[in-house]
Amino acid sequence: QKCSCPDPGTSVHMAMPGGTGDAKDADEEIQAMCTALKDAALQKAQASGWNGIFAEFTAKTYKSQVVAGTNYFVKVNTGGDKHVHVRIFKPLPHTGSPPEVHNIQVDKSAEDALEYF
Repeated sequence: QKCSCPDPGTSVHMAMPGGTGDAKDADEEIQAMCTALKDAALQKAQASGWNGIFAEFTAKTYKSQVVAGTNYFVKVNTGGDKHVHVRIFKPLPHTGSPPEVHNIQVDKSAEDALEYF
């Protein structure tokens, strides 16, 4: 993939609109979003027929996708070796709307790669 940066010699690369960036370690902002949306993520998982619980909800890594807002694909540890992948949509600031869970994948492991879903 050819770099479209103004100066390809720099190490700073902006995310391409529509594409996801590389996986990054989750930071405080990602954890805060996950903490606020834990119940919504659990409801979405249970609505799909999953009947587990989240013993914990610790964000580990994430990818982001710039759309009309931002999609965050977050790998979350739910206790022990169990993980889920959560897609969180954060609308543009001017909308005044809060982030929300758009999708969830359950029964994931620490090794499962984050992909678009």
